[in-house]
Order: sequence, then structure tokens, then C-alpha cells
Amino acid sequence: MPFSKLNLSTSLQKLLQENNYSNATPIQTQVIPLILDKKDIMAQAQTGSGKTASFVLPIVELLSQTPTEGKRKIKVLVLTPTRELTLQVAQAFQTFGKSLKVVSIIGGEGIGNQIYAIQKGCDIVVATSGRFLDVLSKKQMTLKHLEFLVLDEADKMLNLGFAEELDAILEAIPEKRQNLLFSATYPEKMLAIASKVTQEAVRVSVEESTPTVEAIQQRVIEVNPENRGPLLRYLLKKEKWKRVLVFMANKRATDNIAAKFQKRGYLAESFHADLSQEDRNYTIDAFKGNKIQILFSTDIISRGLHIEGIDCVINFDLPRSPADYIHRIGRTGRAGASGVAISFIGHEEQAHFKLIEKRSQIKLEREQIEGFELKGEAPKREKGPAPVKGKKKSKKDKLREAKAREEAKKNEANT
Repeated sequence: MPFSKLNLSTSLQKLLQENNYSNATPIQTQVIPLILDKKDIMAQAQTGSGKTASFVLPIVELLSQTPTEGKRKIKVLVLTPTRELTLQVAQAFQTFGKSLKVVSIIGGEGIGNQIYAIQKGCDIVVATSGRFLDVLSKKQMTLKHLEFLVLDEADKMLNLGFAEELDAILEAIPEKRQNLLFSATYPEKMLAIASKVTQEAVRVSVEESTPTVEAIQQRVIEVNPENRGPLLRYLLKKEKWKRVLVFMANKRATDNIAAKFQKRGYLAESFHADLSQEDRNYTIDAFKGNKIQILFSTDIISRGLHIEGIDCVINFDLPRSPADYIHRIGRTGRAGASGVAISFIGHEEQAHFKLIEKRSQIKLEREQIEGFELKGEAPKREKGPAPVKGKKKSKKDKLREAKAREEAKKNEANT
């Protein structure tokens, strides 16, 4: 549907044209009119569906209808799970809300500067929840004028312990507000959080006629762990991908492999939560600007972040959660483009990848590349000895033993 049919102002439609937005995505088509109609929203949509614009555009439209007189007051609070997504959402507000003042609050940057930016006056605060609570505890800002609460990638925040932080945030903001929740999934814990935020939300679930992942060629290559680095170099040379995102299991592995590829002359970098914010910003900008060919990353980059033109996603290590598989591969094949997603698996990952296939409702043919064939056999799982009934020590026995040890130490000290 053209944006011109969504009751957005002429000035906002002009900005959309200038930024190459022509037709609204399904989530935008459904959600924008509801937000303009002041409804609470619980929206579920796949990664890459355009949900950021689905709340940024109507919020900008509504704020423009009631301009602030005097010092700017916080009217919008957007909470996200990662620093990168926070900065991305803030940039979207700055792009379409030219007259609005936006402040992003994230860890890794000086909290004093962030508080000062808020105190000067702002309309919109976009924040990670942890740093937002840090700022809130300083009691240097007022939220009594808040009109919109947005939770973006809400299920990811749940995984990061957001449930424990929510009550303090809800206590600090007005009860009367418009609540907008966006999440890829709504498990029971997420529904419990949603019920705290709003009881009157309109449910919106977008089932794409062509799911995002259908534009992605998915492959599974069987390979031993020690040959994954050489296989990746072989594929890079053969396929001539210009921009590749490689997912690793942990921060240390991410740094190690990036260093190895750098020594071999590749434009490679690592990306994870332990980097300084300056390094994180630089790395993402360099990757977007084609100054980095291969980005080795943890799952911190798998959700929400929009980077166009990623030719291939490599699961060097499989994600722990089957649900994260779809989010990972969704970094490629965006905005109607095609993409490739390749998973490396060995003997020990076979069962886990079958679970991923089941949860993702896919079935992929296993491949082996000449010169990198999977060797050996799957290790046999040995069962531990069965527990013997009646042999487990009671708490009383453990306390007696601990007391006896203490008495023995005292006796040794006295002799």
C-alpha cells in the first residue's frame, strides 16, 4: 500500500520519498492507522518486516499535531535490548522528526552527558533498559508528560532480564499513555509482561505471504571443527561475497578468528558486547560502508539491527536457541534482496540442527565440500552410573560432617 493512503501529513510523505520509502510493508499498513487512532498495540512480525517505521512514523505524526510550548518535555520512551538498536531507532526518529529533539541513552557512554542532554529538553528518549534505570535513579528527569511507551524487540529484552526492571519503569511513568509492544514472538513470559503494560492492546500478527526467509538460500555443510576456518576461506574465494556476517559462539572465539583472518589479509573485525561503545559504533559503520568484508559477531547483532547488502550469513557455531536461527539468517535477504545462509555442523551438532529444522519448519539437505569432508564418527554418549537408592546424604549428615571437619581443624590448631 502507498504511504499516501495512510493519513500521514504532506511533509512526512515528502520525507518518505526523499528516503526512498514508497510502499508500506504489511506491518506498517496494519499498525500505522491503529497508532494514529490512539490504540495500544501488541504487534508480532518477523525480522526485517519494517516495524521500526511502523511506530516511528505515526508517533512523529501525532507529536507534530500538538507542538510543545516552552522547554521540551519527554513525551516518548522507547526501550530496546541493545545499544545498536537504540541508536538505529533514534536515527529513524531524527530522520522523520526533523523538528523533534531525540536523546539516546546507552551504556558505554558518559551518563553525565546523557543526563545533561535530557535536562536541556527533549521530546523522545530511546534507551536500553539498564542504562535508563541508572539515569532514572539520579532523579534528574521527569516523565510526567510521557504519552508513548514503546517496547521494541520485547522478547529479546525478556531474555536479558527485563522482567525484573519493568516494575520500576512502570512506577515512574504516567498510567495514562499509549503502549506499543513489538516482538517477534510472544511466549508466556512475554504475555505476562504485556499484561503489566496494557490490558487493552489490539493484537496484530503479520504472517507474510512470502516469509522473509524464503528469499534466503539456506545450506548446511558438514565439516569438522578444525576445518571450519579453512572452509570459510575457501567459500569466500569461490563465491566472492562482498559482505559476510559470521556468527560465533562466544566473545573470545570471535576475537580469535577475526585476528587470524586479519593476518591472512582479510578485511575482518570482531563484534561483541565487551567492545567499547566507540569501537562498536565504528565497527558497525565500517561494515555498513563496505570497509569491512567479514564481521565475526556474537548474537548481539542478530536482532533488530538493519544492515543492507549482507550477501551471506554463516553460522560458524549454531545458535543455542533454535528460535535465534531465523533471526540470524534474517540479517541477509532484506528489503526484497536475495541472500545466502550457511550453517556449519559436525557430528556433535547433528541433533541440535534437527531441532532447529523442526522449530523452523524446514528440512535441508546436508552437503560436504571436497577437501573438507566430515571425518570420524559421532562420539558415543556414555551414561553415568545410576543413582543408588538410599545412598544420598541427607542435609543432617552433611551438617554433621561439616561440624566434624571444623572440630578436627580446631584440634589440629591446639596440638
